[in-house]
Amino acid sequence: MAIELLDPSHASAYRQLMLEAYALHPQAFVSSLSNREKLPLSWWQGQLDDELSTLFGAFVDARLAGIVGLAFEPWEDARHKATLFGLYVTPAFRGQGLGEHLVQAVLSLAEEEPEIKVLELTVSANSLGALALYRRCGFEQSGLEDCAIRVGEEYYDRVHMRRLVQPANTPDL
Repeated sequence: MAIELLDPSHASAYRQLMLEAYALHPQAFVSSLSNREKLPLSWWQGQLDDELSTLFGAFVDARLAGIVGLAFEPWEDARHKATLFGLYVTPAFRGQGLGEHLVQAVLSLAEEEPEIKVLELTVSANSLGALALYRRCGFEQSGLEDCAIRVGEEYYDRVHMRRLVQPANTPDL
């Protein structure tokens, strides 16, 4: 397994993996498969070439098996925060530590950015494996949003989580 930064050359594999995620876990996303599958490849390339976000991929035997992103705040008064988003590991590779390696890649990047003091994320309240992973990685619940996502006639809550960022080369406090 290798964790790598994604760039526009990965757009086709990124699109394929995200469409799988939207299909298998619609309650985890604010967009839908029907909306995203219509978008041209250039849109996906743009997602991988955005100065306000970085995406990592987990590759197993040259196959993109997992992804995660880190979004930076554009507003000066909010640049102390960043958002972990879009963590997904394809079912065939779950249970092998890919998710934790992806989260650790985001944490390492955040620690290298001197302005970032807090990482935030939201996760479906029914995603027990993801909640456990985030807790293992030091995230704590900071809120609960009832009925945050609607899929058909079903409503899903989202858990808001946050973690303080320890700057690189700084002793633990």
